[in-house]
Amino acid sequence: MKKGYLSKIITVVFIAAFFVLCICLAPITSAANTLWALFPPVLAIGLALITKEVYSSLFIGILVGAIISSGFNFVSAVGTVVETGIITSVADNAGIFAFLVILGIIVALVNKAGGSAAFGRWAAKNIKSKVGASLAAFALGVLIFIDDYFNCLTVGSVMKPVTDTHKISRSKLAYIIDATAAPVCMIAPISSWAAAVSKYAEGTEYSGFELFVRAIPFNFYSILTLVFVIGLAVMNFDYGPMKKFQKMAEEGDIVGDGSTVVYETGAENKESSVWDLVFPVIVLIISCVFGLVYLGGFFDGVSFIDAFANTPVFTALPWGGLVALIIIFIYLLIRRVITFKEAMECVPQGFIAMVPAILILTFATGLKNITTAMGAKEFVGALMADASSGLFILLPFVIFLVACALSFSTGTSWGTFGVLIPIVVAIFPAGSNLLFIGMSACLAGAVCGDHCSPISDTTIMASAGAECNHVNHVATQLPYTITVALISAVCFLFASFLQMFVTDFALAAIISLSFGIVLTIGTLFVLKKVTAKK
Repeated sequence: MKKGYLSKIITVVFIAAFFVLCICLAPITSAANTLWALFPPVLAIGLALITKEVYSSLFIGILVGAIISSGFNFVSAVGTVVETGIITSVADNAGIFAFLVILGIIVALVNKAGGSAAFGRWAAKNIKSKVGASLAAFALGVLIFIDDYFNCLTVGSVMKPVTDTHKISRSKLAYIIDATAAPVCMIAPISSWAAAVSKYAEGTEYSGFELFVRAIPFNFYSILTLVFVIGLAVMNFDYGPMKKFQKMAEEGDIVGDGSTVVYETGAENKESSVWDLVFPVIVLIISCVFGLVYLGGFFDGVSFIDAFANTPVFTALPWGGLVALIIIFIYLLIRRVITFKEAMECVPQGFIAMVPAILILTFATGLKNITTAMGAKEFVGALMADASSGLFILLPFVIFLVACALSFSTGTSWGTFGVLIPIVVAIFPAGSNLLFIGMSACLAGAVCGDHCSPISDTTIMASAGAECNHVNHVATQLPYTITVALISAVCFLFASFLQMFVTDFALAAIISLSFGIVLTIGTLFVLKKVTAKK
């Protein structure tokens, strides 16, 4: 039986089983704050991984969630799908949609002007190997730590011509982008993520910024993910589904869809130079950072950190992007590397390029909204509160696992730590090192689940930035994220028990992090040896 037919049969069976379940459970009037709240996202994720088709899987998840939340009233469910699943989702994401379109237009302009082609020629001369190309993508991702959305789309736009030249699959590029987005933002004191976390510090003797900074050394998942990416690049190997896609890339199928199409760098233009790509990127970075702090009130006397905490990110990024677009437009016209007519043709091209990401983000947010309305966060939060009475020393480990599961199921790291941080602060003594380990476990688990969830916005943005099939990206990076998650779980156990013998904060952090790095590198050597034998 062909794989495509098998996927369709499995999908039909899933849907049929659900409707039978609906008939059996029709008397149920409410599934709020129960395990049912996690069923729609789990169903959507399962269907996406089985069928390799993300649009219908997400929509089925929305429909199922709407039916359950409406007490199996199908008429009411339709209203929930339209209002909560679509209209509210579009409204919630209007700012990021605008930023996506603006960035798509900028990419189209740079390509049309020959900036990407010029950068590709420069990279071919200066980046000589696959290892160098991977590390260059990694370095750029680390440098752009202000915001994960901005990181995903910018790194992808800049590095595609380089990685395509060295036959690095789009799935691998998407993983590098994803691994340097949320994980880097979560350990960068100056970022939109740090600002979001800082506001949950009430009830401790520390400021929000200090609490966030003290939690960084124990954020094993974020730090060890970076070590893992560097190790994979330097040791030059892959495993799991990624190995298959890398082999396909070496044979000419960069995208992994059976085609031999590579990144379109635009027409060769003798007048273009590397600066026709570098200058727009620099302008975009400066403009977006300025927009973030300006709308956060920095020029009204607010501190730089508080400006990040107060800024409306979904307004600031389009604000900065629009200013950058105008400057880039004028710059390219003055350089005479593009005509006015060609520049206007880039507007619809940029929009069309971002339509898949916009659709997936709309459906993913709709599923997230319905899951939230069903009380998934309250259900998990109640479980955590009940668990806090026993196994105190193991709580960071438990918190990490719960945060992973909640973030993976709901596709939101911010929502996850928004629910769990108040519980963590209430459980641990204010001056205890376990408070910082518990906080780190919460943040690390939120990032981990977000990193590998098919319905996560950053996962979707990474796919869009690399122009990679979204389901392929999820399937190929899942073994990598699970590997680092398991290592991180062991590290949280180690760090918790270490507190019984080492009370000095700095020493405990150094020992725990060193243990994690050694364990990660050792795991990579074992994986390479096992993969080589296979």
